[in-house]
Amino acid sequence: MDEILILYALCFFAVALLYASVGHGGASGYLALMALFGFAPMVMKPTALLLNLLVSFVAFLSFYKAQFFRPKLLWPLIFGSIPFSYLGAIIPLSDSWYKKMLALILLLSVFRLLMNQNNTSLKTEPKFWILLVIGSGIGLLSGMIGMGGGILLSPILILAGWANQKETAAISAVFIFLNSIAGLVGQYQKGFELAPGMLWIGITVLAGGWLGAS
Repeated sequence: MDEILILYALCFFAVALLYASVGHGGASGYLALMALFGFAPMVMKPTALLLNLLVSFVAFLSFYKAQFFRPKLLWPLIFGSIPFSYLGAIIPLSDSWYKKMLALILLLSVFRLLMNQNNTSLKTEPKFWILLVIGSGIGLLSGMIGMGGGILLSPILILAGWANQKETAAISAVFIFLNSIAGLVGQYQKGFELAPGMLWIGITVLAGGWLGAS
């Protein structure tokens, strides 16, 4: 393993560790790293989605075992997000527009990681159609960018008082996992490349995700 690959692996490990602690797969962090390292968008999107699958699955198992999972809140979001995530993945997007949208998402991700996560004033569950619309919008944007959407979903759930921190983490992990699959299918149909050294990066991301979710 050469020095640059070791650097990649360590950086991705740190991102997975941080994001998994809040139930996220880390796509926005991986995308930021790959943009910094000069990867092309056609490499960035599928690589981030694949790493998302690994970390979000590990995060979900951890929060599910702790009984924080709320299916009634998740399913409407999923019904809306999956088809739109696929649709977003197959929409042609120029590199300039992609970079602008990615910059906005990265700003939102900073807000998410810094926001107060101790909202305990939970309200009644939202109506089905509200969650469906939210899921659809997040799914479309996630598919276009190449992420699972947890960084957009989590602030909504917490700030609206629909779920506490741990419940939000469990819901987000499943949401990210399924959206990442839909996005990958769309990316596969368009054709894509993965980052070099994907096997080693995947292993370090799994390790970081497991530690972060523990």
